[in-house]
Amino acid sequence: MAAKAEPIGPRNGHELAPLNTRADGSERPHGVTIVLQGSRGSLQREIPGEDRAAWSGKLQFFLSIIGYSVGLGNIWRFPYLCQQNGGGAFLIPFLIMLVLEGIPLFLIEMAIGQKMRLGSLGVWNTIHPWLGGIGISSCIVTLFVALYYNVIITWVFFYLFNSIRLSADQLPWAHCPQDNSSAEIECNKASATVYYWYREALDASPSIEEPGVPRWWILLYLLLAWVIVFFIVMKGIQSSGKVVYFTSLFPYAVLTIFFVRGITLPGSADGILHMYKPKLEKLLDPTVWLDAATQVFYSFGLAFGSLIAFGSYNPPNNNCVRDVLLVSVCNALTAIYASVVIFSILGFKAYTMVEKCITKEVKVLAMHQIDGFTLNSTFDYYKEEYPNLNTTITSLLNLTGCAMSRQLEEAAEGTGLAFIVFTQAILKLTPAPFWSIIFFLMLLSLGLGSQIGIMEGMLCTIFDIDFFKRMSKPVITGAVCTFCFLVGLIFTTGAGEYWLKMFDSFAGTIGLVVVALLEMVAVVYIYGHEKFSNDIYEMTGYRPGWYWQITWRYVGPFIVTCILLSSLVFMLINPPTYGAWNAAEGRVEKTPYPNWVLGIACAMILAGVLPIPLVLVLRRFQCLALDVDIHQGSIRRIETTVSTKEMMSDQDVLSPENAPPAPAQLVAEAAGTKFTIGDFDSSDTEPDEVNASEKFDDSSSSDEEILNTKTTSTGIRLAMKPIGHKPTTFKMDVVDD
Repeated sequence: MAAKAEPIGPRNGHELAPLNTRADGSERPHGVTIVLQGSRGSLQREIPGEDRAAWSGKLQFFLSIIGYSVGLGNIWRFPYLCQQNGGGAFLIPFLIMLVLEGIPLFLIEMAIGQKMRLGSLGVWNTIHPWLGGIGISSCIVTLFVALYYNVIITWVFFYLFNSIRLSADQLPWAHCPQDNSSAEIECNKASATVYYWYREALDASPSIEEPGVPRWWILLYLLLAWVIVFFIVMKGIQSSGKVVYFTSLFPYAVLTIFFVRGITLPGSADGILHMYKPKLEKLLDPTVWLDAATQVFYSFGLAFGSLIAFGSYNPPNNNCVRDVLLVSVCNALTAIYASVVIFSILGFKAYTMVEKCITKEVKVLAMHQIDGFTLNSTFDYYKEEYPNLNTTITSLLNLTGCAMSRQLEEAAEGTGLAFIVFTQAILKLTPAPFWSIIFFLMLLSLGLGSQIGIMEGMLCTIFDIDFFKRMSKPVITGAVCTFCFLVGLIFTTGAGEYWLKMFDSFAGTIGLVVVALLEMVAVVYIYGHEKFSNDIYEMTGYRPGWYWQITWRYVGPFIVTCILLSSLVFMLINPPTYGAWNAAEGRVEKTPYPNWVLGIACAMILAGVLPIPLVLVLRRFQCLALDVDIHQGSIRRIETTVSTKEMMSDQDVLSPENAPPAPAQLVAEAAGTKFTIGDFDSSDTEPDEVNASEKFDDSSSSDEEILNTKTTSTGIRLAMKPIGHKPTTFKMDVVDD
């Protein structure tokens, strides 16, 4: 008698059934995950785009992760934090937070993606349907970040193309206008580099409430940036994987060139020593530890869904633990290395500024005939005699002393470091256009590498939804990029930088931290840390020890909770402000955001957080008549634990009477019956219909007894073969007799 195929699929739109439960309700001694895999077209229909993408090699995967994790923050955020938070002493909390927070959460995202072979939305739906909102929140927050991150690439393009000159004097930010106009007065009050950034590049408006029309040159560069991003990510990793060889390796080449040049410049040693000279008393400040934890969190690109997507493209037996450790070490060393390079150049810049300052003050002292100073007095004479001058005289003459430390303490981060401070330092290098071109090429590579990862995390979630699988990837990618470009027009106005600051402060902070916290809770306490450890052991042959268990269960969630609470408290205590350009004074003034802008900011935060409780409520009370099936690929073992049992409704818990069928029953025999198992789709309209005449004995207590079965009508055998290092995960191949 042929085995009758029962409908195999999601219950209430989701897979919840454990596969190691016999039909009589008893449990097998070891959990078994069955992965059905077609052979020679036997059960699997070849549908274009149906198979999940995979890396072409280990190097491509590693470079993609490095390109995503090592971003602009390593260049313009980490050096600033070191300078502000105790110099070399900041490395202590940074490395501690790396070990306690960054690496454990990094492994959670990589391993869970590799295990389930799904994007962010699919992973959390699979762990439990009530958690599906985590994937939606991650996708929304990633969209917000992608919107403004590409604007930074736009500005890099602007500076890159304007760096193509023959000499330093021809660089557009080298000199102020010489037309006796208000522009020249404004530039002289600021500086040439500051004026060029705010007036020539951005044409900044006086406030966020007066944006003006889009600046056509920024609009064109933004269009160029999105077109390039589209062509890179339009086919997923099949297209983006070829670009990472450049975006990941080129920044290291440029950093090395700058390092070799920087350490040979005068003042470079002073810059490096100033940055890394430890100030251990700073370690008593809690904000230093909070800054370290926050930097680790954002430098890894956690909670975007990108790491889950990258992990899902790996083979099941990939050693994800080794990958996480290598990438973590590379990320930390890159940040330290980049800081040395940046401050060697800034030390040279400070040296030139000190020389300029001394020349000016010697001239002032000579004009007033103070203590024998003449126009020919040397720098050494100034340094020897200045401490002996009467403080009354120095204050009356507005003399500063021209100290290196004062120049180096004028810290800058973000766009200020890249587009103002560093461009000013580049003017002193020879040939300046060459150094400017390779510097902005490096920023372009870093920006594109991170943007590729951000887009991949968002698009992978979209590609895993059945509805969008009917459409080609380039069409979906083109629609997403077009939408992002249209929304991004707000960044091309005179208030573009102000809006970017607001997005950076609100859209990509609270939402990401909430998602990260719930990811740890979902994997460790709902999916189960023991089962997760077993999954890692099956995939890698390495069983996570006490370090992983403690950081996953206690330390990691505690640190992320502290980041979340401190961020909320900081926002409430310190009203958020932005730097508005004051043309009359030639400087930036801190200006509070208007209430309507804060309303938009709150709306973005809620948009990134509300899907989590909303999906939980809708699915708990069965409010959705139609739910989206996002599950693709193989059948998975999703068992219940003590912590998940209470979360499941009566409809979700399987009784022995309606337990899942044995593996042999996964083959259809009845005409007119259509069923889907993982990647297999069979119906009465297909010629490859397979009938089963034998059933497994559900009373068998040995898993080895179900490894093979034969059909009597077609003469084929379904062979179960183990996957990974532990024989509890199998794939089913169809072998011709």
